[in-house]
Amino acid sequence: MTETASLITAGLTAAAALLAVLAALLLAGRAARAAGIGQRLGRRLSIEESLQLDGRRRLLLLRCDDRRLLLVTGGAQDVSLGWLPAGEPPPGSGP
Repeated sequence: MTETASLITAGLTAAAALLAVLAALLLAGRAARAAGIGQRLGRRLSIEESLQLDGRRRLLLLRCDDRRLLLVTGGAQDVSLGWLPAGEPPPGSGP
């Protein structure tokens, strides 16, 4: 075999091995999801509302368990405006 053919063979072998490993990872991930492995029982953190303030900054209403936090992101630094009282209903859910 010539040196070029040897390099091509080595490259094809490496590419095939890489594809085999990626396929095995994909199949293992799908099998784990189907079996329910690694799923969280409930989400504790979510974004309830998001409001664009200007071109860079955004006001977020985050929920963590039964508490809510106002957070401004996108400026020079993120700023926590504070936690809302736990007993208040979310905005817009009242009569």
